[in-house]
Amino acid sequence: MRLGLFKNNNVSAKTRTFSFGAGGAVIGAAFLMANSSIGPGFLTQTTVFTAQLMASLGFVILVSILLDIGVQLNTWRVLTISGLRAQDLSNKLLPGLGYFLSLLIVAGGFAFNIGNIAGCGLGLNVLTGISFQTGAVISCVTALCLFWMKEIGKMLDSFTKVLGVVKIGLTLFIAFSAHPPLLEALHRTIIPQKISSIAIVTLVGGTVGGYITFSGAHRLLDAGISGRDQLQQINKSAISGIIISSIMRYILFLAALGVVMQGVVLDAANPPASVFKYAAGEIGFRIFGVVLWSAAISSVLGAAYTSVSFLKTFHPLLAKYERWCISLFIIISTGVFVWIGKPRQLLIAAGAVNGLILPVALTIVLIAATKKTLMKGYRHPLWMQLAGWLVVLVMGWMGIITIIDFIHSVQ
Repeated sequence: MRLGLFKNNNVSAKTRTFSFGAGGAVIGAAFLMANSSIGPGFLTQTTVFTAQLMASLGFVILVSILLDIGVQLNTWRVLTISGLRAQDLSNKLLPGLGYFLSLLIVAGGFAFNIGNIAGCGLGLNVLTGISFQTGAVISCVTALCLFWMKEIGKMLDSFTKVLGVVKIGLTLFIAFSAHPPLLEALHRTIIPQKISSIAIVTLVGGTVGGYITFSGAHRLLDAGISGRDQLQQINKSAISGIIISSIMRYILFLAALGVVMQGVVLDAANPPASVFKYAAGEIGFRIFGVVLWSAAISSVLGAAYTSVSFLKTFHPLLAKYERWCISLFIIISTGVFVWIGKPRQLLIAAGAVNGLILPVALTIVLIAATKKTLMKGYRHPLWMQLAGWLVVLVMGWMGIITIIDFIHSVQ
């Protein structure tokens, strides 16, 4: 049986919007995008780079936020106004291009989801003491149960909102407990002492790279929100998602900075856990378990939902058996993690991989934005196009540097 959200693709956008609640879908899409980015990789990457760059990571975060805005506003506008998912838009632009983009996105989403499952295992290990692998399997079953609920769209909207508020609230408590040097952090956010291209590529890739670029826009399309008359709602949703993820990133940065500035050496196996434990003792360590599991399970949902959304339009059977495709995606991700292990390395690598996919995906979107037939007469703002191309150039250049640095590191 097909999902309730998609059981009648012939109904009008207006009817579907009414059925699922435009307001709920708009905020839900923002939280889906934000929660997809605020995963275990987000926690690990932010903590690791804070230890390396100290207060100067604030500047990296600021740059990543500006790049995020350039990515999301372009992507969400182009897809929702055209009324086409990214793979369908790409195939109309150039036959076969959508299949290539889907391959990249699904591969990146799969890499991310292995890390997400790893985060679930780590989170339950902290909370209960069970093994990483057992925690991963339990979380896999939890995610499958959520996706087999009757209404996947409403579940995603509600579940991601709750988890988003929980993560930000608990991390804010830890930041206060860590007593970070606020003035130093603000100063170095504007005037950094050092800059890392790898950090920028990884943070941007972890926030809006790969499947995350399209998660919110595809959710809006599934809810029937598209067209120029919905532009205000689309902009609100995209900007809200960026604000939510940026607030969480900066709060976590402040918490980590407060700890490392006191000379604490972070645990190499689980860096963010060190921050939470040192800032608030055993309670902080348990809070970390809640935050990590919440971050990981919401990212599992986002990665699976969005990755499969790139496949289901290619054949009616894929749409008909969407639940099974999502389930298989999660199960295989879990199996790979249980087999490989090494959660910290997986989480860092996933962000870098998706950061490298971003310039390719955004280039396709920006070219499509210039095609009047695809955009139904809509003229994409010039400043937004320029901002998008700037992101492509910056991320492409930094991606090349990252690859060169990686090659040198393994030689």
